[in-house]
Amino acid sequence: MTKEYYAHSLPGRPQEKWQPLEEHLGNVAEMARGFAAEFDAGEWGYLAGLWHDLGKLAPEFQNMLRLANGLDVSGTHNHGRVNHSTAGAILAVERFKLAGRILSYLVAGHHAGLSDWSSDQAGNAALSIRLNDIELFESIKDNVPESIMAQPFPKERPGLGTDPALWIRMLFSCLVDSDFLDTEGFMSSDKGDLRGGYPALAELLPRFEAFMKEKSDGAEDTPVNRIRAQVLNRCKSFAGNEPGIYTLTVPTGGGKTLSSMAFALHHAIYHGKKRIIYVIPYTSIIEQTADQFRQIFGNAVIEHHSNFDSTGEDDESGKARLACENWDAPVVVTTSVQFFESVFANRSSRCRKLHNIINSVVVFDEVQLLPPEFLKPILYSITELQSTYNATLLLCTATQPAFGPHPEFGFNGLKDMKEIMEDPGDLYRNLKRVEVKVPDNLLQPKLWEDLASELSEIESVLCVVNRRDDCRELWKMMPEGTFHLSALMCGAHRSHKISEIKARLSKGLPTRVISTQLVEAGVDIDFPVVYRAVAGLDSIAQAAGRCNREGRLEMGRVIVFCPPSEPPVGHLRQAAQIGRRFLESDDKDFLSPDKFTRFFEELYWLQADRLDIKGIMDDLAPDGEFRFSFRSAAQNFRIIDEQKQGPVLVTYGEGAKLITLLEKMGPERWLMRKLQRYVVNLPRYLHTRLVAEGAVRQVCPGIFIQGHSAMYRDDIGFCPEQSIIYAPDDLIC
Repeated sequence: MTKEYYAHSLPGRPQEKWQPLEEHLGNVAEMARGFAAEFDAGEWGYLAGLWHDLGKLAPEFQNMLRLANGLDVSGTHNHGRVNHSTAGAILAVERFKLAGRILSYLVAGHHAGLSDWSSDQAGNAALSIRLNDIELFESIKDNVPESIMAQPFPKERPGLGTDPALWIRMLFSCLVDSDFLDTEGFMSSDKGDLRGGYPALAELLPRFEAFMKEKSDGAEDTPVNRIRAQVLNRCKSFAGNEPGIYTLTVPTGGGKTLSSMAFALHHAIYHGKKRIIYVIPYTSIIEQTADQFRQIFGNAVIEHHSNFDSTGEDDESGKARLACENWDAPVVVTTSVQFFESVFANRSSRCRKLHNIINSVVVFDEVQLLPPEFLKPILYSITELQSTYNATLLLCTATQPAFGPHPEFGFNGLKDMKEIMEDPGDLYRNLKRVEVKVPDNLLQPKLWEDLASELSEIESVLCVVNRRDDCRELWKMMPEGTFHLSALMCGAHRSHKISEIKARLSKGLPTRVISTQLVEAGVDIDFPVVYRAVAGLDSIAQAAGRCNREGRLEMGRVIVFCPPSEPPVGHLRQAAQIGRRFLESDDKDFLSPDKFTRFFEELYWLQADRLDIKGIMDDLAPDGEFRFSFRSAAQNFRIIDEQKQGPVLVTYGEGAKLITLLEKMGPERWLMRKLQRYVVNLPRYLHTRLVAEGAVRQVCPGIFIQGHSAMYRDDIGFCPEQSIIYAPDDLIC
């Protein structure tokens, strides 16, 4: 470049200290080449990096930088943002025709996100429309150095695998992470200094072994603990097997969390894998797993989900927060929502972590909770992560779903899965700690009053129901001191109550709990008696996992009952109907592993084409011309449909102080992260009604808080019925 062009400036720095554009393009290209080489696409990554910011050669962009720094730009009329991402996309298509579309998606989307090819949904943002804006390229064409313009077609054939759309998203991840990192290095070098520096997985193994030895040495010599040791040893010995898709079927309470980590750690070291990603279904249970791993591995663990304040301080430069952006730590603990919505994302901030899934071990805990309505695209992506991106996937649960192929109803599923445990059926029989009692007539509802009377006669009992309103209705009829757990309590509140319940149980104190199904996955509590409203067979098994967990009783009691109300419409109701049929059968061994295969087969058959309810597979289907709908797929792939829920910040505990800060300071990022622990999600219709009544009020655009103190109680959480009832303190002017 005969004239100096710049990529970035900083207020206060003289122009000679700005970042030259050619330097930025070269840095990003080399970094993207290194990332993409992990899946044999290094030259594609290099080209994307070299061409991504060519639009910054435009005089309008250079003038914008000068204006932003108070320099004279006489004669210019440009005062707004300049499109600098389309020119390189057009160059890619001009040079490489159809194959150039691959690069054009990346370059055109490196800020706004991967777009749809068609304008049907994306309008003028569609790639097909943007590539027609030839003037943008013509304005910079003469300024592009020949060495950049004349780059040859990559020698590597596009390694598109069976899923070209995911291959493009992986390349996009390499590009945007490189762009973010190089820009950060110039703009905020202190942040770059905080990145990396983590111990290698091989350094973590001695910590893990020391922790497990101490745990083993301190454990009682009980049948349950002996079986847990067998599971652990089996996982360690199996870790030398080739990368692939594995299942770990261990009854609840069999120690599968630590055993699965043992497999992941040994397997990763043996096969030279980069990191372990531990995926958990709910934010409500992720904290105890992440805390346990931090106890073992220290700050080598990052926890990434919506409820986690990753800094622990009032700024946004913490090492953990930076690692959350691109998952460059050795152990990542995240949620199913975060993981899969990132896999199907189109935005640069969500996609930048994708390339760090390559050559990793990914453990899915409680895999039966993957949402059926997205099951086809989820399983398709799991297959592709293993076959094309060298990831090893481990699917853990006590109730292994039927994920194998079923061609007769068009379910491709997962092929060549290998079970780690030698005989899950034998393991189930050896770990059997409960008897399940089912009433003669599962269609005959039990009145809440009768159930409350029955539960009140038991000193320590857990009762799990299907609905929030059921939970509250039954709780009201119980003796004083009974605990209530539901999602109408914020995350911080639930964690506190669960800790209190555990403490009471450990001391042998009478403890009665009425809960929704939130206790059924990963909550380590141990009751002598558990009642469960009729539900899917997997839910009953998970509830049973909270009964006689440590095997201290000869047999715990799990009592199934028919509640007065139906489960929520949809998947849960279908699961309950199938579960009822299994419970009414002559075979009374309800919780054996073979039952779950049959149960899930029926459940998925009933779902049929609803296993891809939003048509994600159609949005991303290969058509030979790379006409994908990345933007539409990302918008449609929402495991939690935010349109159906309305969040409210509540004043439980520290939440009151944080809400006060919110009203004074506005939605600072660090503050909003802390406030995630104090959110309750309401059905949209209820949220709208409470806002109209003034019982919930908006303090910032899209941010709502509880209107008065009577609406949140320490025993049961958010109380929408209190919308017109005020506490005395609220009436003091």
